[in-house]
Amino acid sequence: MKTEIIIAGFGGQGVLSMGKILAYSGLMQGKEVSWLPSYGPEQRGGTANVTVIISDERISSPILNTYDVAIILNQQSLDKFESKVKPGGILIYDPYGITKAPTRSDINIYATEAMDASIAMNAHKSFNMFILGGLLKICPVVDIEYIMLGLKKSLPVRHHNLLPVNESAIKKGMELIVKK
Repeated sequence: MKTEIIIAGFGGQGVLSMGKILAYSGLMQGKEVSWLPSYGPEQRGGTANVTVIISDERISSPILNTYDVAIILNQQSLDKFESKVKPGGILIYDPYGITKAPTRSDINIYATEAMDASIAMNAHKSFNMFILGGLLKICPVVDIEYIMLGLKKSLPVRHHNLLPVNESAIKKGMELIVKK
């Protein structure tokens, strides 16, 4: 099985980190993985995105025009990537950064109130983990035990004390996601 994912939003929302955690987790689970970030000055507040492919078989190319799953965290990214989700695919978004909700009827659309939850739990830096939890609930591309290993690998040692907070955010994210 192969899942082609685009994660897009503003720099600083943890878009690239979420992709890296997925990639590390897939590798640790023995999957074939591609991680292709797209950023520049975007990592300081402009738009940024990352393409992640997780597969049981070899991946021929990291370059994609359409996606099985799109995780969208701002309006600019929704405008750009909504049309690139394959029919029958999945679009996940946080309404906090969206002014005009997705409108396609040929894809599965899910919303998650991740920003509100991260504020309520005083876990602002774990915003992306709430989103990741939602993804894993509806599209379990990697087992959560490997997500935690990938998270540990991607976080600097000085931040390993945040692993329990991030695990809680992932679990809460699994509860928050709802089909639209």
